[in-house]
Amino acid sequence: MAKKDKQQAATKKQVIVETKKGKKGIALGIGIAALIIAFVGIVIFSGGDSRFKPVEAEAGIVRLPVSEINDGYAHYYTYKSSRGSINFFVLRSSDGVIRAAFDACDVCYREKKGYRQEGDYMVCNNCGQRFLSTQINVIRGGCNPAPLDRYVEGQYLVFKASDIEKGRIYF
Repeated sequence: MAKKDKQQAATKKQVIVETKKGKKGIALGIGIAALIIAFVGIVIFSGGDSRFKPVEAEAGIVRLPVSEINDGYAHYYTYKSSRGSINFFVLRSSDGVIRAAFDACDVCYREKKGYRQEGDYMVCNNCGQRFLSTQINVIRGGCNPAPLDRYVEGQYLVFKASDIEKGRIYF
């Protein structure tokens, strides 16, 4: 009998140990899930994409130093209006013209994925269509980046806040 009692005791002990291990695994899984949820919440509520540099208007005008955008790379900005953020990008295209467009288009804007730069092209992050940088602000509609009016004044690229506000429909 003693041998049988020892086997039962060993089996019971093993069940208790395995149950504790299972509970630790569940607790660890819940902890990891909570951290992931917290991280996602921070990203969403902190304004999301850190590639967007905030800009503000003074007397209805937004000014960006031309020297900041002369490198041929897309630079992303966000304008905080009273009705939310409006995102746009600026780049000096391969033909030397400084171009600007909302980080959205007439077709894919609902997905809120915007564009990325690949060489001399801006590529829609939703549908993958590619747009030659020299055609930004030239071709309108469809999946082309929605043009944003701008002009150069001295050492600044200038936008009217009212023109940026027109892009609110995309965001």
